[in-house]
Amino acid sequence: MKNDPLLEPFKLRHLTLRNRIMSTAHAPSYEEGGHPRERYRLYHEHKAKGGIGLTIIGGSTNIAPDSPSVFGQLYAGDDGIIPWFRKLTDGVRSHGAAVMCQITHMGRRTAWDDGHWLPVVGPSGVRERAHRSFPKAMEVEDINRIILQFGEAAKRCVSGGFDGIELLSHSHLLGQFLSPLVNNRDDDYGGSLENRLRLTQQVIEVVREAVGPDIIVGMRVTGDELKRGGLEADECLDIARRIAGSGAIDFLNILAGAPYDDLGLAGWVPPMGMPAAPHLTIAGRIRQEVDVPVFHAGGIADIATARHAVAEGHVDLVGMTRAHMADPYLVQKLSQGNENRIRPCVGLGYCVDRVNQGKAAVCGHNAATGREETMPHVIAPAADKRKVVVVGGGPAGLEAARVSALRGHEVILFEASDRLGGQLNLAAKGMTRRQIWSVADWLIQEAAHLGVEIRTNTFAEQEDVMGQEPDCVIVATGGWPSELQVSGARFATSSWDVLGGEVRLPGDVLLYDETGDQAAAVCADALAQAGCTVALVTPDRMVMHELGPTNSAVVLRDLAKQGVSFECFQEIEKILPTGNRRQVILRHVLTGETSSREVDHIVVDIGVSPMEQLYYDLKPISRNLGHVDHDALIDGRNPFSDINPDGRFMLARLGDAIAGRNIHAALYDALRICKDI
Repeated sequence: MKNDPLLEPFKLRHLTLRNRIMSTAHAPSYEEGGHPRERYRLYHEHKAKGGIGLTIIGGSTNIAPDSPSVFGQLYAGDDGIIPWFRKLTDGVRSHGAAVMCQITHMGRRTAWDDGHWLPVVGPSGVRERAHRSFPKAMEVEDINRIILQFGEAAKRCVSGGFDGIELLSHSHLLGQFLSPLVNNRDDDYGGSLENRLRLTQQVIEVVREAVGPDIIVGMRVTGDELKRGGLEADECLDIARRIAGSGAIDFLNILAGAPYDDLGLAGWVPPMGMPAAPHLTIAGRIRQEVDVPVFHAGGIADIATARHAVAEGHVDLVGMTRAHMADPYLVQKLSQGNENRIRPCVGLGYCVDRVNQGKAAVCGHNAATGREETMPHVIAPAADKRKVVVVGGGPAGLEAARVSALRGHEVILFEASDRLGGQLNLAAKGMTRRQIWSVADWLIQEAAHLGVEIRTNTFAEQEDVMGQEPDCVIVATGGWPSELQVSGARFATSSWDVLGGEVRLPGDVLLYDETGDQAAAVCADALAQAGCTVALVTPDRMVMHELGPTNSAVVLRDLAKQGVSFECFQEIEKILPTGNRRQVILRHVLTGETSSREVDHIVVDIGVSPMEQLYYDLKPISRNLGHVDHDALIDGRNPFSDINPDGRFMLARLGDAIAGRNIHAALYDALRICKDI
């Protein structure tokens, strides 16, 4: 590992970084009152503990009142943030990592009906589809004010103890002035590249003057908007040369794409169904032409790709931001020769989509991320060894087995089928989402590495469990597809049967989606791949209602390319046989009007009902009667209590065995239940 290019130190002016791996600026929406308090600090501290070289905090940190937070950003527009900055920088640096802060004015990329309800501003009155505001075309007075506000915010970052500052241009105000798609001014700030670059140069000059010569200043810039009429690669290269040639900038962080709508955002922060590291060569081209270090992030989730990026000279530092949400101890595992034990980022996109839905980011399959106050990334061994029986080999059961084994317990896992993975065996059937199997693959490998005894093809009942004389039983039996409750429901087929290969459905298919999540999308994908003509029908007001912007954009794009049609506001009223075909009566949920159509097959996905019989069989003979203390669970304490003197073991159930939710809920259940066994 001593020869690994990722682990080589890097000199950034006077600052020596211990390796070439970084976490780029992002907004996990952990802020409180615009400040990076305990949750925010601990999130970044664990990356530092895990060995990262540089973490840039404060993605899209706002500098002015007319740049309000719309996805949980920090606010550096007044001095109240400085003490919280100082606590964070002291904490991160105490573990050996460097730390910087990104600052920005979002321009049109925000909302007018939040914060102080000030008008959104931009170079011109061109609306962005993603954030939907019609901006006020900036007056010279607005420009001068914002330039000074950049300088004041930069001073606060210096007072907060940061090693450096990153100015955000890409897609935000500075980048909006650069882009011909957004800037149609006819004054000194529009038209020629020299004019469009004027604001950027003025901001750089003011920020450098504000922070002095000893603070590192960099900029995140666009390498190619990849959009017709937008900034092209050659012009972006010219911009990068001019910025780097100013002498005031110490590094460039190169991105590509135009996140002006949902699919554009997905191209920038790619979920499953998008190519890995698609813009690496764009960054590499700029690196060859400028005299400052070049950083890059964007779909680089695995060590092999990151190593290639550095070894082949595409970048000086490689951003592995979401990879660190999946495993903040990534660098430590790499340096210890445990690369194969790194929990992989698989592109679930749950983190970025939650933020864009107004929720805090969580990793789809690391439930400790963002919960470091109560949930451990590193599982501590228990004082006494116990026997733990886990029933169910899906994600919840595998995580329960993993955590229990890390505690040092003897773990036996029963799985009814002939293979582990549970519903992930179905979820990986489509083309767009097939990468999700990596979640199960990692959990299975970890269970094997930790010595969990796996018994497949075993439908465990009460006597099987009791025969093991367990101290604790975890029921992770999952669920079954819920049944359609309409007349003629027997003529419909479950999406599970389609994905499981139990039935083949040639012809035209009406796929009814009651849940609005990935399950029906995967089924539609699989049906279309098999040559079916698919109409996806939902009672919701939008297709894939539960998905965030990046996942929904990619999923719907891929289905539309395969000819899948979509229809909202329709529910099934009844189904009738018509020879070898089916007649389905649909009811419009708003008007009540009915319509009829004839298809070869009807497939339904209406959620999951818990498979709970084993839990109820075991409940009366358990020490806690199956009760889990919610207050203790929320606080991160041991949730078990002795309430049945005649009980023989502690009992809990997880995931879909309680109620149909998602993979993150299942894994979070397992971690917080099992970490204190």
